[in-house]
Amino acid sequence: MAAVLIVDYSWSGTTAKMAAALQQVTGAQLVNLTVAPTTFGSDMYATADIANQQLASGQLPQLTNSLPDLSQFDTILVGGPVWSAKVSTPVRTFLGKLKNYKGTVAPFYTDAGTPGGYEADFTKLLPHATVKPGIGMTIQDLQQADAQLTTWWERTL
Repeated sequence: MAAVLIVDYSWSGTTAKMAAALQQVTGAQLVNLTVAPTTFGSDMYATADIANQQLASGQLPQLTNSLPDLSQFDTILVGGPVWSAKVSTPVRTFLGKLKNYKGTVAPFYTDAGTPGGYEADFTKLLPHATVKPGIGMTIQDLQQADAQLTTWWERTL
């Protein structure tokens, strides 16, 4: 059986709910990415401005939690919120740690109904990995997520 890791960053808690549901479906180890509490505020628009400044300057936030040895996993499922149709900056920091990863990666993400080019942005950040199609959900979708996540997971294997 393949070794699977779920890694997620959740600004509002929605992606964390999706990650927990995905863990129930897969039985995989789960790591929640964290950044310093002062990195982002509680206002969505101010957070978007900070993230855009981080992208423009190339100064992505540092992760504050430890990670397992990523090379021990055949598949890594990476979750995060969609920010301005892009991968959130904490998830970008994590994806930078996968620059030499040769396994399979698949994105899962939460959005307000407009993911835009999220998956294309995600794939562009991992040129050496095998990136599978992802799955996105809104907070409303999460109320009935198990069947959708199971179907997606079976296709990802």
